[in-house]
Amino acid sequence: MPSKPIFEPLDFDRLSAAEQSRRADAFARRLLKRRSVRHFSREPVPMKLIENAIRIAGSAPSGANQQPWTFVVISDPALKREIRIAAEAEEKESYERRMSQEWLDALAPLGTDWRKPHIEDAPCVIVVFRQAFGIRTDSETGEEARVLHYYSEESVGIAVGFLLAALQISGLATLTHTPSPMKFLSEILDRPANERAFVLIPVRYPAADAEVPAIKKKPLAEIMIRR
Repeated sequence: MPSKPIFEPLDFDRLSAAEQSRRADAFARRLLKRRSVRHFSREPVPMKLIENAIRIAGSAPSGANQQPWTFVVISDPALKREIRIAAEAEEKESYERRMSQEWLDALAPLGTDWRKPHIEDAPCVIVVFRQAFGIRTDSETGEEARVLHYYSEESVGIAVGFLLAALQISGLATLTHTPSPMKFLSEILDRPANERAFVLIPVRYPAADAEVPAIKKKPLAEIMIRR
């Protein structure tokens, strides 16, 4: 039989209208400045900031509260080098053979190519894995059984959004990188069969002379509809 739900009082701070507006404006100012950065400083990043950001990401809502995610934090130079070499091999193949001309044309304004030095330049790289299913071990027999995870892709996507926001609020620069295919990340990082690489995120302070593509985001009027 399914277990009976247990409830507890909601811990919620009801704010005044003025405080709501102040916090919303401050959050918007910080988040609207987030950009994908490829030029990083060599200044080390406090691990406390990374841990706090992942703690926030782990608080994201998920289907049936199954929390189908794993965050692998990589700072070892040799491991980052191995990941860069593998990522560049996949990306080179994509840029030269897999991508359509339409796709290449869409990427052209961003100035990207198959070279990914930022993977090594960043002192910290976070690889987010999606747990496609859970594994339950019988306490008596030791046998393992699959546990279906509901809405795992949607759940991990929300968690990554939390993670990027937390890192930005912490004053760190990030880049989302999704080389395709990403199976090499599972192999290099020795992840179990139920995990699928979702995104690779280099994290660091931006270089003093860092530049980003001169692009614009869609205005609110183009993305919001009121009924």
